[in-house]
Amino acid sequence: MGDTKLTFKRYEKKYILSAEKYGALMEEFYKYIKPDEYYSSTVCSIYYDSDDYSLIRNSIEGPIYKEKLRVRSYNVPKDGDRVFVELKKKYKGIVYKRRATMTAREAELYLAGEAPAPEDSQMIREIDWFLKMYKPSPKVFIGCDRQAFVAKDNPELRITFDKDIRWRVNDLRLTAGSQGENLLENGETLMEIKIPGAAPMWLAELLSQCKVYPSGFSKYGNCYKEHILENYLDGVNSYV
Repeated sequence: MGDTKLTFKRYEKKYILSAEKYGALMEEFYKYIKPDEYYSSTVCSIYYDSDDYSLIRNSIEGPIYKEKLRVRSYNVPKDGDRVFVELKKKYKGIVYKRRATMTAREAELYLAGEAPAPEDSQMIREIDWFLKMYKPSPKVFIGCDRQAFVAKDNPELRITFDKDIRWRVNDLRLTAGSQGENLLENGETLMEIKIPGAAPMWLAELLSQCKVYPSGFSKYGNCYKEHILENYLDGVNSYV
């Protein structure tokens, strides 16, 4: 646990790949990338938001600054397994991610306001402020099957491929499993390129050669727009 990275500052670009473009890219990528230390995993996330979804609504509008809170695990945890409570912020295109580790049960109780964090830190104080400011609660589970790679000549350049992205709005606990409804079309893959600075020439040339362009895709954002918003508005209107 001691060598786990808890703070990130980087640029992130997202791309939606058809099965054909995924195959074409991977055929060339293997010359430049290698599997990451945590190459294959099921990424499980619970996104927190205010009752009126103000965080995701603000994010969708594309402001200079935006932030979100989620709790994440790599593979489905048990109550005593480690998870990450993450604050993710984006300012002028740069992503800042900070996270604290605790068990799945500790995270669930802490974020619900039913118990203090297991230990104090600057990161926990930032999350405490966020919880006090927005009073968020779990809103959606999003999971995917991920393959992660790093560049052979630069381990800070990370490329991930997320398949079978799925979501649910019931049973919002990481320990409840990774099942859910599909978010992408069959055969589509979400590629994310994460790098502290400028992309190397080989990467820019490959993306251009394969006609792959950024999509601005957000898992939580797309899930909210396509599946959650209508039900939320129906609920609001029922009280009018």
